[in-house]
Amino acid sequence: MLLQVTNLHAATGGKEILKGVNLAVSAGEVHAIMGPNGSGKSTLAAVLAGNPGYEVTQGAATLGGKNLLDMTPEVRAREGFFLSFQYPVEIAGVSNANFMKAALTERRRHQGLPELSPSEFLQRMRQKMALVEMDSAFASRGVNTGFSGGEKKRNEIFQMAMLEPTLAVLDETDSGLDIDALRIVANGINSLKNKDSAVLVITHYQRLLDYVVPDWVHVLYQGKIIKTGTKELATELEEKGYDWLK
Repeated sequence: MLLQVTNLHAATGGKEILKGVNLAVSAGEVHAIMGPNGSGKSTLAAVLAGNPGYEVTQGAATLGGKNLLDMTPEVRAREGFFLSFQYPVEIAGVSNANFMKAALTERRRHQGLPELSPSEFLQRMRQKMALVEMDSAFASRGVNTGFSGGEKKRNEIFQMAMLEPTLAVLDETDSGLDIDALRIVANGINSLKNKDSAVLVITHYQRLLDYVVPDWVHVLYQGKIIKTGTKELATELEEKGYDWLK
């Protein structure tokens, strides 16, 4: 099992948000997590990423059989954990190219792989930027600085493409995207799927799942996964809402 989450409880500010999450994700799969506001979706992503603002009070989580919760956020990233943020931050003064060069070098070093030469890195960057239809001029711009909402989300998928993570957690990547940007982002996600990695999509809306078709859909409600089904469950949720599950 690539990701195994068992009876995970987590709190922030003294308030328990996750109340016993159980989740199993195998390599090669796409999972979607849906649920109403305040159900704990983004908290789950933050806890798996190692956000220090959250305290794990009970339970376990492993990535590739290794204890995820014992790792610092940096080690989780080197092990292949990737999180795309609901609200990507701007990093003024650090270009996209330099940011990705540093991140990719750390990832490859951890894997025991040699650092890419400057020409190899530039070739890879151009290929991945083309994948999400980003102009090459974005490489020299500060990370997300002055980017539109759609450009920030595309930049996140570009970063994912560059790093080739083992597990990608996409936290509401579709929020605020028009239909063209949604298509571009979804195409990028789909092109990166392979038998050795997995994607966990957190979303409010079924529309992203028309493009990125999940193997499994989970409903997170009041800190627990209360229902799991196939992609048809997402359509049912779009039609009925969540009240019928309570």
